[in-house]
Amino acid sequence: MDDRKTVFEYIRQLFTTYGIMVVIFIVINLFIGDEAGRVSSLFALGVAGLSSATLLELLLLALIITVAQNIFLTDIIIRNMALIVRNILFFAAIMAAIIVFVIIFGWFPVYNAAAWIGFFISFAVCTAISAVIMHFEEQAENKKMQEALRRFNKQ
Repeated sequence: MDDRKTVFEYIRQLFTTYGIMVVIFIVINLFIGDEAGRVSSLFALGVAGLSSATLLELLLLALIITVAQNIFLTDIIIRNMALIVRNILFFAAIMAAIIVFVIIFGWFPVYNAAAWIGFFISFAVCTAISAVIMHFEEQAENKKMQEALRRFNKQ
């Protein structure tokens, strides 16, 4: 059961996602920025930092992720769909967006098989971590609802 969200909750969700992405990219940049800068526009400045273009691209990706979360992982638009199908569609939409970004923004060479293998491995790892986090979040929410139901039944 989703409560109606305000625009500020969507903005909070967007910037939470964006903040996590930027921190991850900063950490990666500190370790491989100079080497990766030769092949990826994401790390064009090397360990000196992330460019404004990269930060804007990540913001756009965070916006797409936020929209996809609200389409696929809530009951706002889709009400009768299995959770596993929703998750598959969510992660497929994110993967499609990233592939488009790779092509449009030159995140890594399109014809480099090793880059694609690295992308798919890192995407799979991030997807697995995200699925585990979502599972624990769902368990915590279910526990909270069960506790509320128990208190209600006592009254």
